[in-house]
Amino acid sequence: MSPHLDAVRVERVWVAGGVVRIAACTRELTVACPDCGRGSARVHSRYCRTLADVAVGGRPVLIGLSVRRLFCDSAGCGRRTFAEQVAGLTARYQRRSPLLQHLVEMAGVLLAGRGGARLLHILEAPLSRTSVLFHLMRLPLPSPAVPRVLGVDDFALYADVYGTLLVDATTRLPIELWAGRDAEQLAAWLRTHPGVEVVCRDGSLVYRQGITDGAPDALQVSDRFHLWQGLSKRIGDIAAAHRGCLPSAAPQPEPAPPPTTSTGPSDQADTPARRHAKRLFEAVHAVTDTGCSLSAAARELRLNRRTVGKYARATTWQDCVRRTRSRRTTSLD
Repeated sequence: MSPHLDAVRVERVWVAGGVVRIAACTRELTVACPDCGRGSARVHSRYCRTLADVAVGGRPVLIGLSVRRLFCDSAGCGRRTFAEQVAGLTARYQRRSPLLQHLVEMAGVLLAGRGGARLLHILEAPLSRTSVLFHLMRLPLPSPAVPRVLGVDDFALYADVYGTLLVDATTRLPIELWAGRDAEQLAAWLRTHPGVEVVCRDGSLVYRQGITDGAPDALQVSDRFHLWQGLSKRIGDIAAAHRGCLPSAAPQPEPAPPPTTSTGPSDQADTPARRHAKRLFEAVHAVTDTGCSLSAAARELRLNRRTVGKYARATTWQDCVRRTRSRRTTSLD
């Protein structure tokens, strides 16, 4: 328990069912009204609040705190009564101490739902994963700092509808997102967030105008992606405009060497495929030249009948070697 000791009086501490229970009440002190700030000690009534605190000795802690409801005696204040809060122990509409609530929130931030629930169960503050996520979603988002290097780009929402995305180029985290590609909207954002020194953008004239109006001292640069994109588009445009000049500028192909004719012994079977084809050709012709049928030769050689027919019809074994197709010339060549 971590309240201010001068605001709370502990009356009883006991253990029941493995839970440390503390009975306490607030002291008769003057408390400021949350609206007008005027102090008051006039009691309207009392009621008991049950608060969970961090575990002690491996046992969960429950605090039964009796608090006062006070009158606000300020004539100009619209609040007639208010409940007192103990700094460091209570918060409005909260059934956990600020220390335990901070523990729940950090478990959700670091471990999310299932992992945070397991950790809180070990710390004797059991919560379901959905409750951990609920407290995580309640946390306010931290206000992003104004980046020194800002990235601006558009993206397609659907069809021809576009949006604008602002990114911190240093941390690569998104900062702002809105629909449309409006120069005035970008300029207004830059005016309300001074301190941007460099802006990375594409070649859009809209963004250039918005940056010039909103941050005239910022240096405008293009990122690597848009540089390559613009360069490739420009090269494509130039190539399309001078398409008729490309054939004349291309170097003349060298004349093909005359084909070499095979002369039997000089054309040796110098690869495994060629040697295999030569052996099959000789074996097939050794059988079929004796007048044996193709089916009988196929059974004797244990080959497919089509394979035997191919080798039997060939005049030389070179005709049975698979030849690679010559590459056809393309428009790119």
